[in-house]
Amino acid sequence: MIILDDIGYVQQSREEMEILFTFLAERYERKSLIITSNLVFSKWDSIFKDPMTTAAAIDRLVHHSVILEMTGESKRNPAAKTS
Repeated sequence: MIILDDIGYVQQSREEMEILFTFLAERYERKSLIITSNLVFSKWDSIFKDPMTTAAAIDRLVHHSVILEMTGESKRNPAAKTS
């Protein structure tokens, strides 16, 4: 199992995102992967920099997947405000 936490939080170069896409494509239907992100899929163009690559990545990720959408207040937000 590989966990990619908070994908899209830090902007990467096109070359780095091509490596990420290649990794996702190689991992597809072979091994488990968990990805967390604060971005909805419609905003993932900012991650992969190209609409076709974004669509292909999302297609591979959602096929055979379980998507958990967390809503509500952040647990970190109140703590950050009191610090």
